[in-house]
Formats: sequence, C-alpha cells, structure tokens
Amino acid sequence: MDPNVRETFWKAFAISPVAMIRLENSPGHAEPMTALLDQEAHHAVWFVCRRDNRIGKGGRAMAQVVTLGHEVFACVAGTLVPETDPAARDKHWNKAVESWFPGGRDDPTVIMLRFEVDDAEVWTMDVGLKGLFRLATGGTIDPARVGEHETGVV
Repeated sequence: MDPNVRETFWKAFAISPVAMIRLENSPGHAEPMTALLDQEAHHAVWFVCRRDNRIGKGGRAMAQVVTLGHEVFACVAGTLVPETDPAARDKHWNKAVESWFPGGRDDPTVIMLRFEVDDAEVWTMDVGLKGLFRLATGGTIDPARVGEHETGVV
C-alpha cells in the first residue's frame, strides 16, 4: 500500500477511532466499536467487549471505517484473537474503557480482542474547494482527481 495512503488512514483513524465491525459468516449486522490504537503496533488494533458480544468469540472479521471528516473510507479484514498479554490490557485500559466496563480490567465477562489486520482497501478523499463547489451545485466530479484508492495491508 502507498505509504501516503497508509499514513493518511492511520492519522484520520486516530482522530475518529470508530469502526463498524462484524464477524464473517455470522448472522446479524455490524456494530460500532471504538478501536484502541497503538502507533507501535503493526497492522493491529484492539477492541474491548463483553464475552457475549456478537464479536466476543473472535475469529475472521471485517470492519468498515469512515473517518470524522469523511476524508478516509476503508474496509479492513483480519482476525480477532483474544489478547492474553496483561501488559497490552494495562496499556490500553483507560477511563473511557472503564466507563463501559465498571467491573474493571479484571472482570471475567470482559474480553480484549486484538484485530490482526491482513488486508484492507482504503479510499482517500480530497475534493478541494472547486470540488466542494461542484458538489454543492450539481457539477461533475472527476473521480480520478478527488483522492486515492489502494489495497493491501494498512
């Protein structure tokens, strides 16, 4: 994947770290989950949920990301695996996570899942002022001039 697209993805995702995620081959819809990001991690993000949550059992999953300013759209595939390293839980546990799980980091009903990303498709948008004017007035937009599209590992 182009390094500029990768960097744009991670910067935008860090500002708005929410993804719609769903286990592959499972019934039901994707649900919004806040991702816990680590700049030192390569191709991994974490999610904390209850074990009985629809993603709580882990496995192959797909997540969709639309960043806050709509400058990045992504479809990310990988595997959710239980995070067994207590240092990872300690590193990512914070007051925001605690607000969802008042039983604390040692609550046996809570699981931390590492999303090991193995493939992604990312679109970046930058329509510029002229593009915004065209969008507002119904003008024609040239898709080749509004951003980039890449596939690979983020």
